[in-house]
Amino acid sequence: MTREDTLPTRPMPKAPVQKIDFNSLKAPSGYIPGLGRGAAGFTTRSDIGPARGAGPGDKPGAPGKTPGKDDDEAAMDDTKFDEFLGNDAGLFAQGEYDEEDKEADNVWESVDNFMDDRRKEQRERRLKETLEQFRRNNPKITEQFADLKRKLSEVSESEWEAIPDIGDYTIKKPRRIEAFTPVPDSILSGAATSATGGPLTSVSSSDGTLSSLPGMASGIASALPSDLTAIGSGRGTVLGLKLDRMADSVSGQTVVDVKGYLTDLKSVHVSSDAEISDIKRTRQVLRSVIQSNPTHAPGWIAVARLEEVAGNPSDAKQLALRGCELCPANEDIWLEAARLHDAETARALLARGVSHLPVSVKLWLAAAKLESDADARSRVLRKALERIPTSVVLWKAAVDLGTGDEDAKVLLSRAVECCPQAVELWLALARLETYDAAKKVLNRARRALPLDRSIWVTAARLEETNGATAAKVALIIQKAVKTLVDATAAAGGGGGGGGGGTTETAVRDAWLAEAEQCAAAKPPMPLTCHAIVRAVHRYGIDDEDVLDSLSADAEEYLKRGAVEVARALYVCALDLFPSDAALWRAAAALEKIHGSAVQLIAILDRAVTHCPESEVLWLMLAKERWVAGDVTEARRVLEAAFAHHRGSESVWLAAFKLEFETGEQERARGVMAKARADALATVYPKVWLKSAIVERELAGPTAASLKALLEEGLKKFPTAEKLHLMLAQLEEARALVRFAGKAGGMRK
Repeated sequence: MTREDTLPTRPMPKAPVQKIDFNSLKAPSGYIPGLGRGAAGFTTRSDIGPARGAGPGDKPGAPGKTPGKDDDEAAMDDTKFDEFLGNDAGLFAQGEYDEEDKEADNVWESVDNFMDDRRKEQRERRLKETLEQFRRNNPKITEQFADLKRKLSEVSESEWEAIPDIGDYTIKKPRRIEAFTPVPDSILSGAATSATGGPLTSVSSSDGTLSSLPGMASGIASALPSDLTAIGSGRGTVLGLKLDRMADSVSGQTVVDVKGYLTDLKSVHVSSDAEISDIKRTRQVLRSVIQSNPTHAPGWIAVARLEEVAGNPSDAKQLALRGCELCPANEDIWLEAARLHDAETARALLARGVSHLPVSVKLWLAAAKLESDADARSRVLRKALERIPTSVVLWKAAVDLGTGDEDAKVLLSRAVECCPQAVELWLALARLETYDAAKKVLNRARRALPLDRSIWVTAARLEETNGATAAKVALIIQKAVKTLVDATAAAGGGGGGGGGGTTETAVRDAWLAEAEQCAAAKPPMPLTCHAIVRAVHRYGIDDEDVLDSLSADAEEYLKRGAVEVARALYVCALDLFPSDAALWRAAAALEKIHGSAVQLIAILDRAVTHCPESEVLWLMLAKERWVAGDVTEARRVLEAAFAHHRGSESVWLAAFKLEFETGEQERARGVMAKARADALATVYPKVWLKSAIVERELAGPTAASLKALLEEGLKKFPTAEKLHLMLAQLEEARALVRFAGKAGGMRK
């Protein structure tokens, strides 16, 4: 047996096991460190302090002080502050504020509020009593002298005059009067001579510097100025030398304008500190924008405008040019740079801009505006149209610069070929052409734009201008409405074309807007207006709402001043509802205000034909005939009114007024006699009153026939006050006549 065999053998090593890192684990709830090994619940010396007592010289909080005797300052520790418990460091200082605590606080708060309300009346009464007691013990000055003030009304004028003056009005310490006397120049010169103790100095006339004058003490009296005026002029000389030195540099270029120096100072805008701070802050932000994204053109424009506002035009120009170099594909930066520079530089910039952006309409228009000559502008616009032939804006600008109608026709003929969808160009060309040529142009426009209503309306206006009848104009509009509605309905739209809405109401409103434009045109186009209204007045309206809708639309357009549209709507409504008397009165009111007498009489003639049962319409027609001077026709109207309104008080009185006002008093007496004989009219007191009036005019105020008429009228109407008054006047007149007769007999 060898020695190796007697040695103990080692066990085989085990595979390594993954260890648990207890420090990274979360402690279980209720865990108290040290509790398991008994390191909790005992007190150490560090908790209770040193064993010796506090000495007489120990400061509060020093070692050796008895625990629990710390003062309030030691207890006020900012690190232990809690929102709920404050500086409390007691047993519940570390507790969490949960919902139960919140509920308890709410309960206690409600209890406090309840107790406070119970004591509120007592507290207010006590406070009021305290305040009254304080005011009684400490009255105001005005209250103390109130009785004396009231007694001032009893003071006589002599007593007022006897009141002595108070002497010193300040009622304070007397003011100290200080007098200042100017010192003569001789005293100043003498003081300077006696005080000389060093070398004198003088001002150099070349550069304004000070130089010493040694050895001149003896002659100081003669060297100093004899008065202060010389000293002031010397200061002016020094200021002038400084300005001269600032004005002229080495190269001879003027830096400061000496003559306009003060004027320039007045023109300087002094910004407030807030404005300067805002400008600096905005400058920093915009600088960061253009640095982080140098190809962002709006950033360059913003920073250039900021510098312009801040009063740095040169910096603004440089920034705009830098933006043009970094953002050559943006038209706004080129326009901004051109705006900041003068006209010559702006032309060069815009030329560079259109080289980078040959299809930019804004750049071409800006370049044309810079030209002062119309021919130069025209050349720029023609060159632009070569690059952008489909731009409607450029074609309009070129047409506006045209020298005559022929040039405009040529340009517009080419424009409609390049821009067939531009309605404005078609209509402008049609207005410049003759009647036959305009019809051809409008036909071409209608083929290019089949859903645009303005082309049809222009065609109708063209026919009206050239003397077409209302039927022909109406035929064009009816065809337009039918064609456009059918086309858009087939396409799935709402009808009407030309940007109309998707609903029938919107289409109707769009057509009525066209009618309003026709009525407001110079000259107005009433036939086209009426044709449009007649074609679309019922479009999109239910049958039961037609009358209300037409009346409301007519009133609305009348408020807006579109009289012709309102008239056309009333005409359409009257065609649909001819027996509506209120509608006829509204139409007559429109003609009375905005129309002529002929139009008013014509519509009233139609009104009484369709509404003979309306007294108002008959009376309106008779009055208008009378006002127009046709009394015979007015009588005829009233006779026709009698046939439909037999026994009507209004008609009888209107007939009487017509005869009486025109001087036909006999005819007026006959009219009233017929009225009294009419059983239906004799029941009206006004009939007897008017009969008495005309009888008094014809027979006299004391006639027996007048008395008989009044007595008969009072039998029928005993409460008629005016009849009683007229009878009293008659008796008074008779009494005066009898008295006059007696007086005449006595004289004989």
